[in-house]
Amino acid sequence: MVSLEGQGRASATEQTRAWVESVVVGLNLCPFAGREVERGSVHYAELPAVDMEDALLALALECERLDRDPDIATSLLVFSEGFRLFDDFLDLLELAGQLLIDRGYEGVYQLASFHPEYCFEGADENDPANYTNRAPYPTLHLIREEGLASALAMYPNPEEIPERNIALTRDLGLEQMHALLMACYGVRSQGDSKP
Repeated sequence: MVSLEGQGRASATEQTRAWVESVVVGLNLCPFAGREVERGSVHYAELPAVDMEDALLALALECERLDRDPDIATSLLVFSEGFRLFDDFLDLLELAGQLLIDRGYEGVYQLASFHPEYCFEGADENDPANYTNRAPYPTLHLIREEGLASALAMYPNPEEIPERNIALTRDLGLEQMHALLMACYGVRSQGDSKP
């Protein structure tokens, strides 16, 4: 289990942003993320929510934020305190998917998920491919379906992205993937001086 206690000096948002920039964009795990990072259209919402009700309310409010602000292409809800156990996070993910359906957001926003202990069903927990979905903190990712569909239409063979990512992370190996994730915890906040 990854310990998040006392990690780094930066906030959970800063650490997650570092992960997006160094791992997701840096390794090109999502070929569409770099453009949104450059445009500044990625929104981060750091949430101390530790119970299901607060987390789902935060998700509903984030959907409403996206409704109001078309300049946000994608939003990451970073749970800085809660859902540290992967099974608890999977329970949240299931309810979050149902919330999107119940609120009429199916086909409007797509939900992706990331967690420090992410493990694909049937995979060994030490498979480097799990790091395609391992982030510094439990994170729900809301993506505009319309924007995603446009990006996919312009990308050759998008169905090959998961297989490419699996091959890449396995080539890099467990030690390297773990080191990349751990480096995100050590990001300094903007107010920190040099070491």
